[in-house]
Amino acid sequence: MIFFREAQGAILKALVLYALLKALLVGSYLTPYMEQIIIYAIIVIIVAQGLNVIYGYTGQFSLGHAAFYGIGGYISGLITKVLNIDDPLLLIPCVFISGIGSAVIAYIIGVPILRLKDDFLAIATLGFGTLIRVLFDNSDRLLDLLGGSRGFSGIPKLTNLEITFLFALTFHIFTRNLINSSYGLFLRSIKEDELASLALGINTPKMKLLAFTYGCFLAGCGGALYANLYSFLHPSNFDILRSIDFLIIVIIGGMGSIEGTVYATLIWVGFIEGLRIVLPAEILDLRWVFIPLFLIFIMMFRPEGILVKKKES
Repeated sequence: MIFFREAQGAILKALVLYALLKALLVGSYLTPYMEQIIIYAIIVIIVAQGLNVIYGYTGQFSLGHAAFYGIGGYISGLITKVLNIDDPLLLIPCVFISGIGSAVIAYIIGVPILRLKDDFLAIATLGFGTLIRVLFDNSDRLLDLLGGSRGFSGIPKLTNLEITFLFALTFHIFTRNLINSSYGLFLRSIKEDELASLALGINTPKMKLLAFTYGCFLAGCGGALYANLYSFLHPSNFDILRSIDFLIIVIIGGMGSIEGTVYATLIWVGFIEGLRIVLPAEILDLRWVFIPLFLIFIMMFRPEGILVKKKES
């Protein structure tokens, strides 16, 4: 019953937001470019929620999240292009297939590397992310259609506001219910003290693998939506800097805060794209000066995250 009430609240907020955005679009108050940025921000929410489960709730420091984002994108791009799909509704199964593909790979590599902890795990996932980036760069040797370092072009543009909203809301509710279940309690206990959790009988390797696989599933689904939004993929879209973007969002929103991740994504994407609009083209690169200053400001005054309450001393 609690889950149902929380789901009702999330659905109501999403419907109100969707109605508002749709009214602004119909009234031409939002340009097609702004609509694309909004859809992109929703996609980033999905991907960041996955990393929040992995790092924010379970404490697994992953720097390879963008690799699974890219895997999902390439899988969906390949399927929709080869099959020449032109119906947005057919994108829905493609998204799930892409997410499952990322999850399977996450499960395979998670079995050995999740034995590592902290910095060692970060280095291992960073290495995997670099490996995937190199594979994307040389993918044309396997299949010329993928483009390699030239980029993967000609992907059908199928992602729209409705489909993206549907996936974001579904995953949001499912993730919330997962975190509020006994499995979520196990994940949080592993983050606090893995040894104590193991002593209490929690199968910590299994739970860590579950969190990692689910988080990468969300990344793959987000990658699929991204691929069919921009109709073009390039290996540079999935490098270490992209993984750091997702990590920054989780930290700004507050580790272990589902709502915080949503608001942090909107702030982060809005800030970056807002600077692109405000700053003249000749000094656009100055936004990479403002962005670090913004991060320093957040870390100085809200290091615990924007929605996480400060602990009383």
